[in-house]
Amino acid sequence: MDRTPSAGAALGEYLRACRSRVDPVARGLPEDGRRRRVPGLRREELAQLAGVSVDYLVRLEQGRARNVSRAVLDALARALDLRQDEHAYLLRIAEPVHAPGTRVATASVRPQTQQILDSLQGLPALVLGRRMEVLAWNNLAAALYLDFARLPPAQRNLLRLTFLDPEIRPRLRNWDEVVRDCVAYLREDASRYPDDPTLAALVGELSLKDPDFRRWWADHRVRAQMHGRKTLVHPIAGPLTLNYQAMDLRDATDQKIIVYTAEPGSRSAEALRFLANWATDSALSEIPVHERPG
Repeated sequence: MDRTPSAGAALGEYLRACRSRVDPVARGLPEDGRRRRVPGLRREELAQLAGVSVDYLVRLEQGRARNVSRAVLDALARALDLRQDEHAYLLRIAEPVHAPGTRVATASVRPQTQQILDSLQGLPALVLGRRMEVLAWNNLAAALYLDFARLPPAQRNLLRLTFLDPEIRPRLRNWDEVVRDCVAYLREDASRYPDDPTLAALVGELSLKDPDFRRWWADHRVRAQMHGRKTLVHPIAGPLTLNYQAMDLRDATDQKIIVYTAEPGSRSAEALRFLANWATDSALSEIPVHERPG
């Protein structure tokens, strides 16, 4: 199911969503005594802050304006107090680059990248590609989440698993916070490839199957998430609070290494060491005795 709107419609939807989230008082607008029927800025207030006419803003929000200038988009971003990643998203959807609508094959990682993952002893690490697809992982990442190797490649998608897999969802104690950021990350990714049928199919599936995704996708929040924190309750290791850091792979388009760490000396660090030992013992148990190291 394709839920990707046209460029004009996407820009209008995003402007309306951002306008609804702005506190007029915080933007220095005086209270005029009129009751607000909806939260956020009125159209005339945003037009005033951005220095454009109300009629032009109406045309923008209705998807009827074409060839919007960079100066107008920058003025709207300032008026809406957009972060850098939100500003970049606004510029992309205003003038998207359309690629041929062909299905993109699943990406692969270089052998050297897999060696890096395997060398991170004691740290869960994986490689995410477009649409949050899990392209590679080390043993500890599989122990933390699940054995990705047992899934068909088309189902190795971290966002899809987080929403729909009955094992992963209960593990995230701060599920709402983490997943809302993931949805915002997916929307940011979608702006780079507006004609991607695989992404459209993912959005359609999650919209149909999960009301939380449907609500958060419609919220039009954007986040180029590169670091954060997750609190998990693992069935073997117990509670873990882990920081994660994303690092771009410069020689591989749209691929990021995600590494999870625990605060030194914390209960989570002890649990992570226990999980690492458990993962090693489990892996060894599947190897014939005569082939085991040592």
